[in-house]
Amino acid sequence: MDWGVNNNHNNNHYRTYKDDNNNNNKSMTDLTLISNMDPVNIGLGCSEKPIPVTSVKPRKKTMTSVYLKFFETATDGKTRRCKFCGQTYSIATATGNLGRHLANRHPGYDKSVEAVSNSATRPTTVVKKSQPQEKANEMDYDHLNWLLVRWLVLASLPPSTLEEKWLVNSYKFLNPSIQIWPHDKYRTVLDEVFRSMREDVRALLEQVSFKLSITLDFWTSFEQIFYMSVTCQWIDKNWSFQKLLLDICRIPYPCGGAEIYRCLVKVLKFYNIENRVLSCTHDNSSGAMHACHTLKEDLDGQKIGPFCYIPCAARTLNLIIDDGLRSVKQVISKIREFVIELNASSVISQDFIQISTAYQEGTWKFPLDVSARWSGNYQMLDVVRKAGKSVDAVIRKYEETLGSRILLGPSDKSVVNIMHQYLEPFYKTTNDICTSKVPTVGLVLFFMDHISETIATCRESRPSPEWLKSAAEEMAKKARNYINQVCNIFTYMTAILDPRIKGELIPDSLNSQSFLEEARTHFIRNYSVNHLSLMSSGYNAQEIEDGGNVSFAEEIARKKRRTNMTSATDELTQYLSEAPAPIATDVLEWWKINSARYPRLSVMARDFLAVQATSVVPEELFCGKGDEIDKQRFCMQHDSTQAILCIKSWIQVGIKFKFKSTEIDYERLMELAAATDNSPAISEKKQKL
Repeated sequence: MDWGVNNNHNNNHYRTYKDDNNNNNKSMTDLTLISNMDPVNIGLGCSEKPIPVTSVKPRKKTMTSVYLKFFETATDGKTRRCKFCGQTYSIATATGNLGRHLANRHPGYDKSVEAVSNSATRPTTVVKKSQPQEKANEMDYDHLNWLLVRWLVLASLPPSTLEEKWLVNSYKFLNPSIQIWPHDKYRTVLDEVFRSMREDVRALLEQVSFKLSITLDFWTSFEQIFYMSVTCQWIDKNWSFQKLLLDICRIPYPCGGAEIYRCLVKVLKFYNIENRVLSCTHDNSSGAMHACHTLKEDLDGQKIGPFCYIPCAARTLNLIIDDGLRSVKQVISKIREFVIELNASSVISQDFIQISTAYQEGTWKFPLDVSARWSGNYQMLDVVRKAGKSVDAVIRKYEETLGSRILLGPSDKSVVNIMHQYLEPFYKTTNDICTSKVPTVGLVLFFMDHISETIATCRESRPSPEWLKSAAEEMAKKARNYINQVCNIFTYMTAILDPRIKGELIPDSLNSQSFLEEARTHFIRNYSVNHLSLMSSGYNAQEIEDGGNVSFAEEIARKKRRTNMTSATDELTQYLSEAPAPIATDVLEWWKINSARYPRLSVMARDFLAVQATSVVPEELFCGKGDEIDKQRFCMQHDSTQAILCIKSWIQVGIKFKFKSTEIDYERLMELAAATDNSPAISEKKQKL
């Protein structure tokens, strides 16, 4: 789906929130350079007047006078302050120390002295800029401020970042005339951008005629504020998967199911999609489950249509794996300490590579993953399992640096080998889920069924040690709880519509004849030819049902639709009778190609395949990538969390950055920022802004 907004505005690529009259064909790089002014005074803002020099040949200055030129003496006469960075020194500080400060902190300061000397041969002229030029410069600084707004959004930083003293001084060093917006103004602008872009998101969703599925995610900030993100997914008419963040809500105290429900309904009503939501995937928390249950009761009471909520498979699988890792937690901590040292020292890591090559213990690329998430934990086990001799050799060689405390004993290695072998299927499963283009409910249920079988095999195996069987028992409880929650007709229909799964690869707990008959009934009732005709025609559904004011032709069509019910059922029968597609098949591409063979069933598949098996991107949960996201969320201040995180997400999916009704053309702003020369071509380009 093309989310782009038409930006063919002639000569109107960018407008600030100020009056458009300020846009007088100037750019941020149109800074007038007066050759006979003291460049030091311009750069530092230490004097508004140039220093006239009357002699033709400048007097050779001593080193002391050159150094002192860059320092201001305090009014009390006790200290000197550097004009570049504000560093203060006692008045008794030797000038040599001042010179070393300039050389170390501000390389190239002496070139400014040359510029002063070269300008001495010409009389100094003070140029007073006209009023239009001042307005142009003000607009140029707005360009800079808009670039800073973009930086705040993409870096997920609060507006208060720009009030940091050293950052402001850095801009002042480049140009003392630069005016950075105050914190409140940045926040006001971001709030307005959020409102403008949210209206575009709402307009976009109004164009979607298919069912939507939503996912919920939750976190708590450093201010102990509880947040919920609401994201919707759908499959467009071209069989492309679409994902869009709707909102980030602050859940009020006591942050329970009732509060979550009210916030969720508010979001759905704002976007006018409460009647089109097919499912909700939550994070397995009790509050989210309560909110989803209340929403289902509400929608069922209104007889809007089928609605189901399912737990997040990725979070369930992560909890299952954590139970397994609990037995080797201390050993993993030892290995992680060793790997951190490997990553930090190129000498030690190169030795490890050479030793592992000599021992034929695999090829290793640094840095290795040391995150505390599943991917990092498995990496720790993998290092010892595959390169145990190399680990021992490196630890002994660098014992003075690494210490002998991280040296693994025989019992530790035995535990690592057993756990590595047991968890290898889990690692392969999570890797497949993370790399899957569309991890459908059917595919994830297929993997979860395999995980349950792996756990059961471990529990029933006699050679398995008791500590591993105990861990497997806890893992089995969570797996059974998940299966019980997802074992319903809704997930059954979602699973069989995946051409890779169908009825053959569906878990036994779901594969029942009663579910199949219910699926047939649902298909005929909601996706039969009658249903499709009503969608495409302009007749009122109640009129058709009551046999009211309809034409003679419509009466004939009604009779023919009834006779075609069998052909609708045959689509589902024929689809299920065919062998499943290979697991590597692109599900959406398969339906795009075969939608002509199954015109009715494909409509149902488009709706149900949008249902999400996970409430978060699996990679963000299992891999170190999620650490950065958690840090950003945790550190965001409450007054900017919603605006910044929503705007960032919308930009990434192609929603245009707008302030009120004006699109901010950042590509053009970046061109202007890069155009630092005064060539006629660039000047002409600037005038077209």
